[in-house]
Formats: sequence, structure tokens, C-alpha cells
Amino acid sequence: QMWTNGINEASKMALLAWEKETGIELVQINGQRRYGGPPPGWVGGPPPASTEVYIARLPQDIYENTLIPLFESVGKLYEFRLMMTFSGLNRGFAYARYASPQDARNAIATFHRFQVRKGCAIVVCRSTQKRELVVKGLAASVSQQELEAMLQMVTEGIRSVTLHASPCQRQAKLAVLKYRSHEAAALAKKALMEGNLRLGEAGMRVDWLHPQLKQKLQVWEEEPLSSWVQGGESLDMPRPAALPPSLENVLEHLKMLCWKHRLRTPLFITKCVQVNPDGWQRFWYQVVIPGYHAPITGFTWVSPDRQGQSEHEKAKVVAALHILRVLGES
Repeated sequence: QMWTNGINEASKMALLAWEKETGIELVQINGQRRYGGPPPGWVGGPPPASTEVYIARLPQDIYENTLIPLFESVGKLYEFRLMMTFSGLNRGFAYARYASPQDARNAIATFHRFQVRKGCAIVVCRSTQKRELVVKGLAASVSQQELEAMLQMVTEGIRSVTLHASPCQRQAKLAVLKYRSHEAAALAKKALMEGNLRLGEAGMRVDWLHPQLKQKLQVWEEEPLSSWVQGGESLDMPRPAALPPSLENVLEHLKMLCWKHRLRTPLFITKCVQVNPDGWQRFWYQVVIPGYHAPITGFTWVSPDRQGQSEHEKAKVVAALHILRVLGES
């Protein structure tokens, strides 16, 4: 738990004592602290999305030792997620997922505008389950293949990617990303924002897809430039055609482009500079191309090993795609 010493010590000690007394285990990862999902003794699969409620306007020094018993008083909790800052305060909002839709309705009816402290009335409503992100600031030269490969390296749970000409910026593109769940989308948003990924001159800007922008894109005169997943098919794993290109194929393409520019074979340096508790790794990379005027560097997040590629291979693929874009624009 990444708590800053000296901040809110009394509440922290009360939480630790409550954990010890109840035996409840809280797991903090990717900016949120989680109970359950499933809780001890749970039988069967997870409840439907309609069982989750959104809780806002929480005092920042209130924790699970107060919130979990409170929200369990109206129904059985499957999961409780409290969003956290690095200082050890909460970010003012949380999600509670219940065993049934009726329990979720009870929570909304009971706790909306409930005063958890004098003068501190909280907001409790149905979770909207946002699953779509918009990525702005993409260079006009960004290809669908490059974007798909990058996203496969640094995010999980993605169902579709559509690339559009930006309705607000000339010579720019934006992408709409749809994920299998709100949690997957939130984790992807965090990874993309913190990964220092460069697919545009000023870097990517990532946010939740606003309904107005979604409507504008739907009525936009031009069709999307391309679409990775068609229809409403649920895909936990991408189709073979959507898999990231292999390191060998990307490097071969890069060698050919270097030869075209009368440059020699690129030399790659990759170094892991950060490891998250869930296995995600942040890599720094540098590519030296003999004959090119300067090394090219960057950062990227990569997921735990899957599909036969090591983390260093994934970082090299991202670096190679970066170089392909740079040389393609030269």
C-alpha cells in the first residue's frame, strides 16, 4: 500500500485494525483498492453489470472500515472498489457491486444523499459502466495496424478499435476504443495516459467517450477509416488477423525501410524501469540506426507474457513501430 507517512494516520490505523479484526483482505492495484470480486465463500459466476452502483462525494479520509459495513447493511456485496491517491487518501468515489439488482436498488434508495458525516451527503446512483475511450492527438500518418499493435501490447480486454478523421482538427485522427468492461476500460485509460506513448506530435490524449462526440461520429459524412472488430461479437481474445505483428515481421519491414533510406540495421536497447504489482512492466527503449542523425527513444507499458512473446520482444515491437512511423514521414 503506497501511503505517505503523516497523512491521515488515525483513519489508517483504524482501517488496519478493522482488517485484522475481520480478516478481510484488501488489495490495492492500479490506483484502486478492492474487496471481493468474488468475496470469500462466493459460489457461482459474477453478478450482471446492473448490480453495480457508483458512490461519489466521499470525504477523502473515509475508508473501507466505514464504507463496507455501511453498504453491506442493505445487501450482499460481491465487490467494493475504492479509488485511491498515492498519498493514501481516497479520490472521493467508489463502486459497490451487489449479489442482485434488487440489492443495488436498495443501496441507491437508502444511501443517495445519506450523510456519512455531518454536512457530507454522498451521491449513490446506478453505475453507467462506461466502456468506451476516445484517443485524440493522433498524427494523420498513424495506421490502423500500428494502432492495433500498440494497444495489444499495453492494454487488455479490448473488443473494437475504430479510427476516424478528426471532426475538430485538420490533418489529425482520433480513435474510439471499446473494452469488455468498465474496469478494463479504466485500466486501459490509466495505462495509456501514463505510458508516454507517442502516436502524434504532442502525444496521445485519452478520455472517456462523450455521448455528444459519439453522436457526431455516428452522423459524420465519412465512414470510419477502418474497423478492427465488426458487429457486436464478444471477443475476449482478438481474431487471428488482429493479433500484433511478430517481432520478426516488424524488424524485417524496418530493415527494408532502412535500406530504402540508405541506413544500416537498427540496434535496440530495452530496459524495464518499473513493475506494477499485477505484472505490468514499463520499458524505456532506445534505437540507434547507423547513418541516422540521432537515437530514437521512448517509453511503453507491456502486459505480462502471453501469445509467446517476452516483455522485451513486445517493447521492441513498439519501438520498431515507432521507428517505422518516423522513417515513413522522413
